[in-house]
Amino acid sequence: MTNPTSIPAAAGSVVAGAQAETPKELPLDEALQSLKTYDWGVARETLGSIDAAVNATHGDAAARAKLEKALVDALAGGVSRSAQDFICRRLRVIGTKTAVNALAALLGDKETSHIARYALERLEDAAAGDALRAALPKADAKTKQGLTGSLGVRRDKAATASIAACLGDADPLTVQAACRALALIGTPEAAQALGAFVKKAPEAVKVPVADAGLICAERLTADGDKASAKSLYGVLAGSNMPKMIQIAATRGMSKADNKKE
Repeated sequence: MTNPTSIPAAAGSVVAGAQAETPKELPLDEALQSLKTYDWGVARETLGSIDAAVNATHGDAAARAKLEKALVDALAGGVSRSAQDFICRRLRVIGTKTAVNALAALLGDKETSHIARYALERLEDAAAGDALRAALPKADAKTKQGLTGSLGVRRDKAATASIAACLGDADPLTVQAACRALALIGTPEAAQALGAFVKKAPEAVKVPVADAGLICAERLTADGDKASAKSLYGVLAGSNMPKMIQIAATRGMSKADNKKE
């Protein structure tokens, strides 16, 4: 007969064993060094001190710059895909111009482009936008879609012409990504590009293009540029537009008219 008292003891030993196997948080220097060998499946706790340092260096410019450089050096030195992911996510938080070159080097690889863009989108330095724009002409279709999206998130006015050039792309997904990016940029120049394109857009993308135009016009209205907004709304309210777009554009034009200066 099984002794009931042995069951809790056995369970306790299993729990104790599991606790003993839980990795301890490494000192910061050791955690940074461990990035060289870090990979999926390795306990995440080994990098906990890096996360702690990200929080601890808030408000301490010198300490944060030192941490950033260490992460950039690790990224540029060649690490696993999972370590690249970890580093890019931290550089999104603490990155500055110092990180741009190392992040830009990942933009051309479809396996790493998205995580590099994730970091660059957030960087305030203009060099981040420069890097994203420079990568655009050399990108394949899927990467180009992501790059235009990131430039849109940044509301990168300098990218307007390059993104507008993508409206003539043979890939409909690239065209739609370019339209969304122009909508987010939301400048008169972006509105002109969308207004000109929506008139001749293929039927397969006309509605997504028109939707982007509505978003762009809303941005212009919010920014106080009623004239540019009304001009774009006028195009979208045209007889060659789908009925639902005409209705939305007419309402938007009325809203722009009623918006206080």
